Amino acid sequence: MGKKQVRQVRQQMRKVQPKPAASNSVGATRKQRERYVQSGGMLQGYAPDYVIRIGYISVAIAVACVLIIASCLFFLPPSYGWPDAIAAATAWVLPIALLASFVGPGFRLALKDRKSEPRLVQGQLVGASSVSTSMGLGMLMVQTRGGVEQYLVPPARLKQVPGNQVNIVLTVTPHLKHVKSVGVMGQRMVGRVEPPVPPVMRRLQLLPLLTPLALAAAAVIGDDAVALAPIQPSAVHALIAVLTGAVLAGAVYGVSFLLQRRMMEEVQALVPRT
Repeated sequence: MGKKQVRQVRQQMRKVQPKPAASNSVGATRKQRERYVQSGGMLQGYAPDYVIRIGYISVAIAVACVLIIASCLFFLPPSYGWPDAIAAATAWVLPIALLASFVGPGFRLALKDRKSEPRLVQGQLVGASSVSTSMGLGMLMVQTRGGVEQYLVPPARLKQVPGNQVNIVLTVTPHLKHVKSVGVMGQRMVGRVEPPVPPVMRRLQLLPLLTPLALAAAAVIGDDAVALAPIQPSAVHALIAVLTGAVLAGAVYGVSFLLQRRMMEEVQALVPRT
């Protein structure tokens, strides 16, 4: 009986296979994206009032797009037909979708932060920089009990942060993680020296802002330019218009992806290797 039990145990051990590392990395990447969106996406770290103003401007732009869609459906059918009118109106849905995906998560969190009390984060300073991948925000890394945490901070609040390792206290909004204040607990023995900002960092900051604008412009111009051209028959005309807008938007996305990849490689090459 003992040999049979050993044989069964060995068979069970053979059946148990470790999960491939790729699936873990994919799951980790998905979780990082979810946390990024849950923290406000590209609006993470900015002041709630500033994000709310951006949200109101985005709502006004979305309303303008809806009015343009209604105008296309009202004025174009008598001259171009319904297929071309629908094709011309479809392109203006993309700006609304982009605004909802990029601004919507941060706008909701900003409304919550207005009613929530900020929390205190205390830990040891690991590093600080007045430049980050977000325009107008610096970066601060703090060693807390839960590990090393990274925060986006307005550069004006980083002037008092020294270069030596000291304990600091941050006042952070709970949702957008906007750093409202930075307190230093300890002696400021070493001044923090800011290295020159590489030009690639400036371009990398602009890319997340320019990509949605270029995507929307390419889709709208390509779609509407073809939709208003004298092409027959109407159904084929509408299909060509939609495909033209989709191809141009896809081309812009591909170029943006390649540019971002190249810039990230340049940034990684600037990091000193140990």
